[in-house]
Amino acid sequence: MELSMLLTFSSTLLFLVTSPTNAQKGASPPAPILPPTPSPAPAPAPIPPYVNLTDLLSVAGPFHTFLNYLISTKVIDTFQNQANNTEEGITIFVPKDNAFSSLKKPSLSNLTQAQLKQVILFHALPHYYSLADFKNLSQLSPVSTFAGAGEFALNFTDVSGTVHLDSGWSKTKVSSSVHSTDPVAIYQVDRVLLPEAIFGTDIPPTPAPAPAPEISSAADSPSSELTDGRHAPATSPPNSAYRIINLGWIQFVLAVSGVLVLFL
Repeated sequence: MELSMLLTFSSTLLFLVTSPTNAQKGASPPAPILPPTPSPAPAPAPIPPYVNLTDLLSVAGPFHTFLNYLISTKVIDTFQNQANNTEEGITIFVPKDNAFSSLKKPSLSNLTQAQLKQVILFHALPHYYSLADFKNLSQLSPVSTFAGAGEFALNFTDVSGTVHLDSGWSKTKVSSSVHSTDPVAIYQVDRVLLPEAIFGTDIPPTPAPAPAPEISSAADSPSSELTDGRHAPATSPPNSAYRIINLGWIQFVLAVSGVLVLFL
């Protein structure tokens, strides 16, 4: 009897000990806590393509004269940097070659190098403007150029979609769009833009060339000069001793003649 009770107690105790272990083995482990997935970063804005103004103006139209002025005054470096290294961009007004050839008075050849550089800078705005922007830009006139503000500013008017420019000294209009992709806009104009700050004052005239030295012709040369450039010796007057001897002979002849007359 005691043995059976002992076996029953041992079985019960063994069951109680093994039951939690089996329960733990059968239970699934808790799911791990994952950190929140970060949202993807927005893609960077595409870099605008590099614009080479020299190449563009070389093939876009008859702009060789303006391009030569850009290079000789080194303004091309200023425009190139503004076009590709700033967020503002640039707007350039380019006269055709015949616009320069039609200039009569005043002429750009009378300007100093500093004045010529200001004239070329006067043909650009330090911001990109599409053709549609000029309608609003006309309400903000005058607009500062690369040459400065005040007398170096431009006035814009939009007449039925045609953009007119007034420098205070010259007037022209945009005749065509050469290139208009942000950040560079290039528009063809019919005339050279002349700032009043320079051409509204007296421009010193170009100094006249020195007169060429006069060369005497052979007909104007003195008769006393020989063909080889040496002077011919002048005829010397009669010697005084020679005159005295001649006078003595004359007196001697007269004396002899008088003696002969007495004897005859």
